[in-house]
Amino acid sequence: MSIKFRLTLLNFLQFFIWGSYLTSLGGYMYDTLHFQGQEIGKVFLTLGIASIFMPAVLGIIADRYINSERLLGLCHIIGGFLLYYASTVSSSSAMFWAMLGVCMSYMPTISLNNTVSYHILKDNNLNPQTDFPPIRVWGTIGFICAMWFVDLMHWTLSSTQLLLAGGSAIITGLYCFSLPPCKPLRTNTNKSISSALGLDAFVLFKNQKMAIFFLFSLMLGAALQVTNTWGVPFLNHFKSTPEFVNSFGVLHANIIISISQISETSFIITIPFFLKRFGIKKVMLMSMIAWFLRFGLFGIGNPGSGVVFLILSMIVYGMAFDFFNISGSLFVENETPASMRGSAQGLFMMVTNGIGAMIGSYGSGWLVQNYTNGQVTDWPTIWYICAGYAIVVAILFTLLFKYKHDPSKLTLLTHDAPLTPVVV
Repeated sequence: MSIKFRLTLLNFLQFFIWGSYLTSLGGYMYDTLHFQGQEIGKVFLTLGIASIFMPAVLGIIADRYINSERLLGLCHIIGGFLLYYASTVSSSSAMFWAMLGVCMSYMPTISLNNTVSYHILKDNNLNPQTDFPPIRVWGTIGFICAMWFVDLMHWTLSSTQLLLAGGSAIITGLYCFSLPPCKPLRTNTNKSISSALGLDAFVLFKNQKMAIFFLFSLMLGAALQVTNTWGVPFLNHFKSTPEFVNSFGVLHANIIISISQISETSFIITIPFFLKRFGIKKVMLMSMIAWFLRFGLFGIGNPGSGVVFLILSMIVYGMAFDFFNISGSLFVENETPASMRGSAQGLFMMVTNGIGAMIGSYGSGWLVQNYTNGQVTDWPTIWYICAGYAIVVAILFTLLFKYKHDPSKLTLLTHDAPLTPVVV
């Protein structure tokens, strides 16, 4: 079995786990467990909490003490048993603690998976820059396959999705122990946790341009998980309308939402062209406008005559997510001193996928709860409020963020950096 195939299988399994429940867990908690909006928002807070510190902490452990493939396997096995426990709970408080454990186990594996893949490729005289992207794209395919499988098995509103994820995690963990050893290099043993988290880069806030950039990163980070959390509950609510009860969008909500991930893999290919042609600021602005369209199209869409608007919303998701995350990462790379780039990237991830995502999770939960009367949720108003938020952010970004496009810098970055899709 070739090294590339083994790593392809690793990446497929890595994101199959996440795809089994990430987009459908909200529907399970909302429609089956009957959690309130804020209770669901709190559960999804766990993703942001874990994203702030766990990848950095376990990254340091992998650098210094334990083979990366063993640590990756151990995290998956622990996560698998925690997912099983999550499938047995029925209270929001128990679900919060169960999913906090799951996220603390799983979120570090995303970066550890990359570390293991890079290490093994280099040990086999392969180039991660060129050989890893085609391998990593199978992670996105694994995520989509899991979504489709859960949907076709009618598990989107069942705890079985968590059992599938847990079983997949244990299998993945055991598989990791069969991989070639990735021993600690111990070349960065002086790196502190604060440095790994990006806290060293807080000095960048003295620079007005960087401070404004990180502020907007936080504001846009709040949008990242909203539709992943509430997409399935939104589509499921159409079951109460006879006109839509047997429509494809209601019967197969997860498959409809999976178009978002398919779009993500398509838009990421276009990023080098857009960056070179329009520059970082305009590409980030395109992302914000795409978020406005993402939410607005949800607001006017339905699984019947309005299904085209839902599909368009899924398509623009790829631009909304990829364009900001990758162009933002390149901006950080371009504008920070070489000695601080690692910390600055850590700060960018902490602000967007940590603090920003936490604000979005809790805020969207509050919004849903306050626009729910009995068993009826005013979904169009919720989506229009989210769309209004996105367009206000876009207008403020246009007025406040000053950046001059320099194609020569971006040419170097987009050719040297592997632009691989990140599933959310």
